[in-house]
Amino acid sequence: MSNLMLSRLSEQAYLQGELTSEIRHEYVDAEVYAMAGAGEAHNLIALNIASKLRDFVRGGPCRVFISDMKLHVQTWKAYYYPDIMVTCDPDDSHSHFKELPSLVVEVLSPGTESTDRREKMLAYRTLSSLREYVLVSTDKRQVEIYRRDEKDEWQLAAVSEDEPLLLESIEARLTLAEIYEDVRLDVDEYGMRRI
Repeated sequence: MSNLMLSRLSEQAYLQGELTSEIRHEYVDAEVYAMAGAGEAHNLIALNIASKLRDFVRGGPCRVFISDMKLHVQTWKAYYYPDIMVTCDPDDSHSHFKELPSLVVEVLSPGTESTDRREKMLAYRTLSSLREYVLVSTDKRQVEIYRRDEKDEWQLAAVSEDEPLLLESIEARLTLAEIYEDVRLDVDEYGMRRI
């Protein structure tokens, strides 16, 4: 078996290719990675959160974007597709990617969880505009929120059944019931019953 040498791709070539590509790709330091599809729980959770956040920001300066909008992380020479992103800065005006999010939400899947917890978390933290990074589980009712404090340090808080998820960056609150509405946690991403 021969190894194929892939050439590195410029940012401009990547961005141009994404305009016509039938599948989405993430870009990290000239390397391109195809995005896999997501399961039912992942889609429902993302939709539940995005629709609630849209209600909170409606009429104000913030805008909610779902997984088809890229996030450019300049310091990492990267473009990611977060599940949900909220920008509130009017200078964040690129039509095909954003650079100044206040909030990023990633819905965890078995294939993406390690990347979301390590690579993306480290990359996103370099964004000075980012106030909160939220990770949402698809196999149990669990939400983690990483929040930048006044000392520019990141603090972790878990959300319990009894208290809402408070998103200070956009003054929003969601309950676990709203986040997991219509989501079946007793089946995996393939529709098989969890043991």
